Amino acid sequence: MAQVNPIGIFDSGVGGLTVFAAIRELMPRESLVYLGDTARLPYGTKSRETVIRYALEDEAFLARHQVKAIVVACNTASAVALDTLREHSTVPVVGVVEPGANAAVAASRGRCIGVIGTTGTIASNAYTDVIKRLEPRATVIAQACPLFVSLVEEGWLTDEVTWKVAQRYLTPLREAGVDTLVLACTHYPLLKPLIAEVMGQGVALVDSAEAVAEELKRMLEDHSLQTTSAHAEHHLFVTDLPGAFTHVAARFLGHHLPPVERVDLETACVFPPR
Repeated sequence: MAQVNPIGIFDSGVGGLTVFAAIRELMPRESLVYLGDTARLPYGTKSRETVIRYALEDEAFLARHQVKAIVVACNTASAVALDTLREHSTVPVVGVVEPGANAAVAASRGRCIGVIGTTGTIASNAYTDVIKRLEPRATVIAQACPLFVSLVEEGWLTDEVTWKVAQRYLTPLREAGVDTLVLACTHYPLLKPLIAEVMGQGVALVDSAEAVAEELKRMLEDHSLQTTSAHAEHHLFVTDLPGAFTHVAARFLGHHLPPVERVDLETACVFPPR
């Protein structure tokens, strides 16, 4: 496989751009292909069977771009579909759960760890299982926060409604005394200042994006898949509303974005930017 082949990343929407940004910063020579399945978000409220089907279609799209590795930036898909994706893939597949859990265990001082994510991620117990395997003495308190995704997509990052929702979701975790909180959804880092304020001082917030980038780098080195190119090319694809995606994506990546193209996953037809 040519080492100039890109890395593929997929998420249900714009949140996975936190992972995109972390990989781009750590490995600036690597080309990236990103797919946001905006027509079918959020994945976190869907059934396990539906999430697996969507994830396999996302993987197939990235495979057509001759990617050398795939990063499942969606926490829900990582939690319920990672093994299936690896069975169907001819290239390495990296998820976000294990790196995030590792980072949480390393950050926790009192072994009381909170996990917030979508309904699907929390119901899977994926983070709890990995954290307990890494640190059997840990207390893990998980809380689904499904409205956060929609609020981020709307851009309501500091809105009064978002503050009230955060208070409702996070107060039980704060009162339980968690010292570390895993943001187990790639949308949630945009709410980090608000979440930090609600949780109070002394609570470490863990965003798995940087941990995923580090694991990906090690994996590429282990498989001798580092790029030999001096110039990185990035491509962004969505399944619906590229204009809305571009507007929100600027908060993640700045305003120097590659063109955002719309794709039909069933026909593999790509619609260039207007």
